[in-house]
Amino acid sequence: MSSVFAVTWDYRCPFARNAHEHILTGLAAGADWDVRYLAFSLGQVHVEEGEPDIWDRWEEDSGLLALQAGVVVRDEFPERFPEVHRALFAVRHDEALHLNDREVVARTLSEHGVPADKVFERIDSGTALATVRAEHEEFAKSHSVWGVPTFVAGDQAVFVRLMDRAPAGADPSVSVRAVERVVDMLTGWPELNEFKHTSIPR
Repeated sequence: MSSVFAVTWDYRCPFARNAHEHILTGLAAGADWDVRYLAFSLGQVHVEEGEPDIWDRWEEDSGLLALQAGVVVRDEFPERFPEVHRALFAVRHDEALHLNDREVVARTLSEHGVPADKVFERIDSGTALATVRAEHEEFAKSHSVWGVPTFVAGDQAVFVRLMDRAPAGADPSVSVRAVERVVDMLTGWPELNEFKHTSIPR
């Protein structure tokens, strides 16, 4: 039976990158998962009380341009999404480039076979931002989501930090095992609320 779950992301978060790399690696190897990728804005989460929502000034945010681009690719160019998804995480965490730089995002899209002009049409029209906002607000309300990566299955949701990456070419069995452990605990052991190591091995 296929595992059905959703996972939030914002390209700025290194733990989101880790989780999504494991998911992408597992799926590429044939893992029987039905995954929904959920856009979630860390910028909106960190808006101070009394300040305007990030949706009203998204150009000021360091991550929303790339997040919108990812959503457009997910929805309109799904066959290209796995590569673009990895690449946009790499822009921030491997290349140390800016996710709000239109030229950087456009180059990344083009390098992976996505017409950047089509993606920016959706961004400039406001439709991409509307999708990001709707997903963010839906799951913040329905599942009390506050960060990334959050795994969601049914009425359960859990924030997860996987410490290891799964770059292209990584052993998929490691990724499959990691993701399935998370989902099994999420769906099969909801009584466990928190399990956190007191230190990180170096």
